[in-house]
Amino acid sequence: MHYLLFTVGTFGDLNPYLGLGEVLHRRGHQVTLMTNPQYESTVRETGLRFVPVGELARLDYYLNHPDFFNASRSWKLALDICYLGPMRATYHAIEERFVPGETVVVSASWGFGARIAQEKLGVPLVTVHLEPHNIRSMYQTGVMPPPMVLKDWVPHWLKRFQFWIADRIFVDPRVGPQVNAFRRELNLPPVKRLLFEWWNSPQQMIGMYPKWLVPPQPDWPSQLRLSGFPLWDRNKLNKTPAAEVRNFVESGEPPIVFTAGSNNVHARHFFATAVESCQQLDRRAILVTRDADHVPQHFPDTIRRFAYVPFSELLPHAAAFVHHGGAGTSAQALAAGVPQLVMPTVHGTPEFASRLKRLGVAETLKPSAFQTKAVTRAIQRLIESTQVAQLCRQYREQMCSENGIEQACNWIEQFADSTS
Repeated sequence: MHYLLFTVGTFGDLNPYLGLGEVLHRRGHQVTLMTNPQYESTVRETGLRFVPVGELARLDYYLNHPDFFNASRSWKLALDICYLGPMRATYHAIEERFVPGETVVVSASWGFGARIAQEKLGVPLVTVHLEPHNIRSMYQTGVMPPPMVLKDWVPHWLKRFQFWIADRIFVDPRVGPQVNAFRRELNLPPVKRLLFEWWNSPQQMIGMYPKWLVPPQPDWPSQLRLSGFPLWDRNKLNKTPAAEVRNFVESGEPPIVFTAGSNNVHARHFFATAVESCQQLDRRAILVTRDADHVPQHFPDTIRRFAYVPFSELLPHAAAFVHHGGAGTSAQALAAGVPQLVMPTVHGTPEFASRLKRLGVAETLKPSAFQTKAVTRAIQRLIESTQVAQLCRQYREQMCSENGIEQACNWIEQFADSTS
């Protein structure tokens, strides 16, 4: 079988598809990953075929835009760059490679081009969701951008009304014209409320997170399955001197690990606060960031910066983990059984922060509250709490019994068999 995988966005968005592609390729299938040209070398080093979709300059514009970390405006930027930008290129890339009975498309939720190809060409399609808030429910609803209020105490009718307002006034006017213009060219009828049901494959959906973190809701689509987290990091591609990291970790008490996300270009305050907090706590620390300019120029020898370290190897040796709440990052922390302090920013990070706090393994601080005094106190509480330690061990054991990528690939193969 030939699997065409599509995604675009940050490295955090790319990694699960590298993991899916690697497993499917190992099982004997042909795998092509369609994504932004920025990731070509990474995809090819993983052993997968590569097809560029979208423009390199547009992704750089997206990742460095001042609205990227603005909770109320970032979704508009994502719609333009990640949802609409590669739509036509994705459709045509699928059209060129689709062989009935031999090809299946596995697409990120924002793969509008893939969804249109499923309708127009009859391409078998699996929609993959990495973030729970992308699947709407009027029961336990995910965290959405302001000004929406969707707490558990909000009545179902009021949640439904807020989603209707969001679709009618904000989403459809921004997305509908481009999507429906392309659909007209293909002689397809127009669609409304694109992010309500349409963007999901009517054939197969996979949520890549566990049921114990995101309980299935009564109004979820019937074709949705939860595989568990896609635990995968770029160990094979790691250019960090492993001996240097290992020597530092083993030379003293377990360090506190800090990361602000792979594409956070506004992380100077985050790492400055990290250094100050660790000095107040008299604790060792590892700062993980590719940009040396993000960290203070001077800090003690008990604190080290590394451009990249596989979290699967580092976090089991950490005393605590301070991060932004990305899906893959949160999963690695749960698998390591390490207490977490989460500073969520945009997109799915507030959702994961909320759910980790609900599990009892994390505390959260908004970016505006991420100050030295608050961070120091939160880390101290996390490290000293026996209850947090017990819950961390509990969920680490739960993670050991699951393999989200292997399970997702099992379902993808079963779906392919049913459509060939």
